[in-house]
Parts: sequence; structure tokens; C-alpha cells
Amino acid sequence: MILSDREIDAAIRRGQVRITPPPDDLASGVWSSTALDLRLDARLQVWKPPEGPASRFVVDPCDVNFSATELASAHAHEEDCTEGFEVEPGMFLLGWTIEKIQLPHASRIAARVEGKSSLARIGIGVHVTAPTIHAGFGFRGQDPEFVGNPIQLEIWNVGPMTVRLVRGLRICQVIFEEVSGVPGRGYDGVFAIQGPDVPPLG
Repeated sequence: MILSDREIDAAIRRGQVRITPPPDDLASGVWSSTALDLRLDARLQVWKPPEGPASRFVVDPCDVNFSATELASAHAHEEDCTEGFEVEPGMFLLGWTIEKIQLPHASRIAARVEGKSSLARIGIGVHVTAPTIHAGFGFRGQDPEFVGNPIQLEIWNVGPMTVRLVRGLRICQVIFEEVSGVPGRGYDGVFAIQGPDVPPLG
């Protein structure tokens, strides 16, 4: 069951969902009837194309030594979009949301990230087959100092125009869903604790 704006707000107030910084009130433009907008943070990780006209780089995810994190570190460079960053057609990059999210698995709430139609219609996508935010995401037991994880976004430009991204842009929307039953355990995959300053484990 998808939560309405009022149910999302109630879940935040009850502590079933934690968003830092908290969203503006329901009358603000960040809410729709069943979703909440999230904003783009400053740090971008821009993938570099293979060098040379005949260069070809093959990635094998089945290789026991495969690591998406190490691959990105070796083949991407950091950019800052505080003053704006131009995404050329065909460019692929990783970004982060300003907002950090925490979904205690006992709350029985999961979420998914979806793009904004205003950006999709000019060719900008914000996730590549990875919209799911599992129950338990960003939850570190009873640690009151840990406020959750930002969402990493896989951003690409499949349109014909260059698009300028700026920190604070409403880049995506998050939809919250009720989980049927309490999961046996929360999400503990390689991206359980993540952020631009906290590299994933693999």
C-alpha cells in the first residue's frame, strides 16, 4: 500500500520514517498526493569515457574482485554543482540527495525513488533500475546520533540537450510503501551505510 502525503507526514511524526533535514509542511511544493521531493546535494561523481578512439573497457560484475565503488573511484572524477554543473548528452554521473533517510525495519515501511517528469521530459533520468529503498535502510540500531543515509542517484542524460544541475534542485521524488509483515531483518547489503563521505563496502 502506498502512503498518502498525510500518512507520510504522520509516519515522520511517529518516528517510523526519519528525514533529515525534515521536509517543509504539507502546504509546501515539495509534497504531492503520494510522494515527497528530495533535493540534489553538491557533490557529483562524473564517469569518464574510455580514452582514445578505439578504447574499449569491459566490466565483468561476475568477477570475484568486482567492486562498483572501486570502479567508480578509478573511472570517475568529482565535481561540485553548488554553482551549477552542465550534464552533456550521453553523460552518466552519480549524485546524492541533501536529505538523509532512515527506515527502521520494525516500522514496516520501505520506499522507492522515482524521477521527476519535468526532468525526464528533457532527457534526465535519476536512477538506473535501482529505485528500491529497503526497510531498515539507514538504520543503525539505537544510535541517536546517526540520522540516516542520503540516497545515491544514478543520473544520466539521454536527451539531445545539455542540462544544468544545481545544488538544491528538486531532483527526484520518494514514494513510501507499507510492508506486509515485519521483515526478519533490516537491509544489511553493501550500501546499508552510505554517503559521499562514507564509501560503501563493495
